[in-house]
Amino acid sequence: MPKVLAQGQTIECKNGENLRKVLLKSGIDLYNGGAKVINCRGIGSCGTCAVKIEGEVSVANWRDQTRRSLPPHSPTKDLRLACQTQVLGDVKVTKFDGFWGQGSQVVWQPEG
Repeated sequence: MPKVLAQGQTIECKNGENLRKVLLKSGIDLYNGGAKVINCRGIGSCGTCAVKIEGEVSVANWRDQTRRSLPPHSPTKDLRLACQTQVLGDVKVTKFDGFWGQGSQVVWQPEG
C-alpha cells in the first residue's frame, strides 16, 4: 500500500486512490483560508488544492494541465491539483500559501 507523507502524518492508501480524498479523510489542511469553503469539491475547475508532490502519481490529465495554465497558477511551477491526482506509490506532499496554494511560502511540509 502506498504511503502519503503530508503535514507530519503518514497515511496509507490504496494504489490509485485520489490524493484529495486521502488528504481530507485524514484531516490534512488541504485548503488555505476561504478556499476551505469556496472550492470546486474535486472537479478540477478551481485550482485551490494545488500542492507540490514528490513521488509516484498519475500523469497530469487535461483538467489539471488546463487549470494550472491559467492565472494565478503557472504551468512552469511544479504543482499538481490533488483532486486530479491518483497515488501510485509513496509520495511526499507540500502545501504553499495563497488562496490557490500558488504562493512561494510553505504552509506545511511532508514532515510537518
